[in-house]
Amino acid sequence: MDVRSINEALRSGALDTGGLFPHLEDLGLPVFQVDFGLPDLPVDAGVLLVRGARQYGKSTWLEGQLRRTIAVHGPASGFYLNGDQIGDVDGLVAAVRELVPWFATNAPVRRLFIDEITAIANWERGLKRLLDAGELRGVLVVTTGSRATDLRRGAERLPGRKGRLSRTTYLFTPLPFVEFERVCGDRFGEDATIAYMLCGGCPIVAAELAQHGRIPEHAIEMVRDWVFGECAASGRQRSSLIAVWDALLMRGGAPMGQALLARETGLANNTVAAGYLELLADLMCVGTAWSWDSSRGIGLRRKRAKFPPINLLAAVAFDSHRLRCVADWKALPNETQGRWWEWLVAQEIWRRAALRGEESPEELLFWASKEHEVDYVVRPSLLVEVKRGGASAMEFGWFPHAFPKAELWIVGRERFAADRIRGLTMADLLRDNNW
Repeated sequence: MDVRSINEALRSGALDTGGLFPHLEDLGLPVFQVDFGLPDLPVDAGVLLVRGARQYGKSTWLEGQLRRTIAVHGPASGFYLNGDQIGDVDGLVAAVRELVPWFATNAPVRRLFIDEITAIANWERGLKRLLDAGELRGVLVVTTGSRATDLRRGAERLPGRKGRLSRTTYLFTPLPFVEFERVCGDRFGEDATIAYMLCGGCPIVAAELAQHGRIPEHAIEMVRDWVFGECAASGRQRSSLIAVWDALLMRGGAPMGQALLARETGLANNTVAAGYLELLADLMCVGTAWSWDSSRGIGLRRKRAKFPPINLLAAVAFDSHRLRCVADWKALPNETQGRWWEWLVAQEIWRRAALRGEESPEELLFWASKEHEVDYVVRPSLLVEVKRGGASAMEFGWFPHAFPKAELWIVGRERFAADRIRGLTMADLLRDNNW
């Protein structure tokens, strides 16, 4: 259905119209419960910004909220626009102005859902124009998009115009492992953590992996097309982006500077390399782990950093090993498996920080001295080391002396407990809610 036909059905309340909610209609089993920190839409007016990677279910969630709005609050209480089909800011303003008179005068709420609004360049100028003119008074505008930095940019350019909502910005995070395990645990058994890692917590790909045992090629291509499309839109080169991905995935957890990245990928200079890293960070594909100064409690931005993937499905899509099933991953060398294990922890740290609403969840920390290194600093009182193979508390006997007020979790094969050192499995870490 075209957008006008969709809105005409919403105006009349004809929720059983075929094609009205295509993403919901295409849902197959298994079905996952999505939670990114917004359990219910507010009843107050304002602007909500929901951002997340493509293919992770934002449009499906939006359709569900739109359908629930009409079912609960009546016909003409909610309408829909698709940013991918709107050319520019003027087109956005015109489309909104056409819809506003359609809202029912007696509707207890009025909600306008704009999917992929970030496809419209400078979309916030259009909303600002409408808000300043009072044309969206009493309307909750719910927007989705695929760039994390748009959360900050949109919020900064709409000061005082997002209503009186307690929180207006959200990142659409991957499924938590416990939800994946609830639905797919019987299918994968002890390999559930590997399967979860391969699908990156993406509901659509998780369902395909559970049903068929493999990630389908069309899912991989959708992720690649999204990243390449954003690359082209930013004026960057496809071949250079592939080279950057190759370098990041090959180096794994080793710190590297932007100048080194430029040399290894043939880019002109470190400024150009920084631009590609920024793009991948904007798309919530790659994070930055800064070296942590424990004495001052800050990340050292002048030192070499690590760049772990925080969207493991995107990493799978660009990795040369073409991982499509659990057996493919198990065939990797132990060292390569260890890198993926570290990246899964990075994704989980990012996911939890995003749920808490932290300003820059893509920024992580690691600690290193001349003699020792710990993979991640979750907070000053909790550090996490990732070991794909075996580990023991004796290997880290130095830790209690170096960090007398902190705890170390060692993610590996064994469970153990010592003086502020805890051994746990990856599944234990992903299930634990106390960090």
